[in-house]
Amino acid sequence: MRHALLSRPVLAGAVALAVGALLVGCSGTVGTVSQESPTPSGSSSSGAPSPSATIDADLASFYAQKLVWSGCGGDFQCSELTVPLDYAAASGETIKLALIRLRAPKQDKRIGSLVLNPGGPGGSGVDYARAARAVVDEVVRARYDVVGFDPRGVARSVPVACLDNRQTDAFIATDGTPDTPAEVADIEKQSQLFANQCAARSPKVYAHLSTVEAAKDVDILRAALGDEKLFWLGASYGTFLGATYADLFPTRVGRMVLDGAVDPSLGNVDLTHGQAKGFELALRRFVEDCITQADCPLPRSVQGGLDRVKQLFDDAEVAPLPTNDRDRPLTEALAQNAVLSYLYFPPTDWEQLRYGLQSAFEGDGAILLSMLDSRLERDDAGKYANNSTAALYAVNALDRTDRPDAAESQVLADQWAKEVPVFGAYFAWGNLPFHYWRAAATGTPHEITAPGSPKILVVGTTYDPATPYPWAQALAKQLSQGVLLTRVGDGHTGYGMGSQCTDSAIDRYLLTGVTPAVGTVCR
Repeated sequence: MRHALLSRPVLAGAVALAVGALLVGCSGTVGTVSQESPTPSGSSSSGAPSPSATIDADLASFYAQKLVWSGCGGDFQCSELTVPLDYAAASGETIKLALIRLRAPKQDKRIGSLVLNPGGPGGSGVDYARAARAVVDEVVRARYDVVGFDPRGVARSVPVACLDNRQTDAFIATDGTPDTPAEVADIEKQSQLFANQCAARSPKVYAHLSTVEAAKDVDILRAALGDEKLFWLGASYGTFLGATYADLFPTRVGRMVLDGAVDPSLGNVDLTHGQAKGFELALRRFVEDCITQADCPLPRSVQGGLDRVKQLFDDAEVAPLPTNDRDRPLTEALAQNAVLSYLYFPPTDWEQLRYGLQSAFEGDGAILLSMLDSRLERDDAGKYANNSTAALYAVNALDRTDRPDAAESQVLADQWAKEVPVFGAYFAWGNLPFHYWRAAATGTPHEITAPGSPKILVVGTTYDPATPYPWAQALAKQLSQGVLLTRVGDGHTGYGMGSQCTDSAIDRYLLTGVTPAVGTVCR
């Protein structure tokens, strides 16, 4: 079953060390501090929106709330934000969202709060902000409080629950390219189980996890942080959340970076099709690089290398490879997911994928399975550290109306397999759980223009597999004040991926509001 997360990858090196060392909860306290201390011009310490903003009366108390921050390890502070469960009934039940921040060292020089979102949907902004010193350049951290939050349904914020650990194992290992009636029946069964379990285990939050609702939460967060304007750094799905915010509240946008952009006008099928092509291109790029490396396990031609990888997947369908866990052999789907998950990374991190493939070609699937487990944060005891799989499907199911059934998925698979030979059929079946979803979609794909906003910086990477470059071009064109910054390179997203030109342009924009010149291309 397809499991392509729209989130920024955790890179080897500094970010990996930071995240690995700091993935801890915010329950421990070392003291309590108040809302905000000195606030620069352009911000407000009142915990209320801009005076020019119009707030519904039933939301006034949410906008007026005061955050209480408590120390939660190192220099970090944590808090909780209260928002309505259902914005259509704001006087009803409420939920709490987990927050974290790293304060700017000199508050009198502070521009505002830079709110981060790593993508997903399902990525933890709390965990992401814990790695702030590796994620955000020092010159930016010097001028902003870096703030992370877990969106509704994610991690510590009323997490949506669907499958248990064993069921998640089975779901991810399900044959994602069924070619017999029995395999079709199995993928239908797993997809329906997923949808039914989400409704059964999360009956309250299940229908209130849309991106529009999350964007409304962000505006309450902005006000509670004391900022008149939202300063935003969103990666991958975080670009869709950020753009949705800009469409709802264009005059409340301060500076907004949308890195690894999602095209909001696309439905589930078109998004999946784009990803299939994006990952196929990324695989080709990997093979082109691999055949220049001494340790490359592939034939020394690009087509030969692509064919060899596909043959590995086909062979694993017939005879799954043994691993260190006899109950979890490397199936076709697990092998596909392992390769896909490491195509998020830039070429500097491709050595591990070469090693995993070499081991698999020799008949041992343990390395690829371990790589996948690491990416999904599954430990040796079989426990998943987060609910990202559940959140990914739960949010996307509400955001878009197209929900292909098995027959429609088969037609797409047959078509896409001709165009995208390695991954096409696999991605075509990835939307099937939506067909069984028991909550109606509340969003409709549409172009986002955000009229009245200031300039918004959209970053696109030319060989990005998860958010293909044409999506960034499309979003920048749709936005009334969109400016496209292009990074020529591999891997998912652009900031912090090794391009000094890209990083400097983003930092300058966040610090001054000045966007790079139209047509700027970085390498």
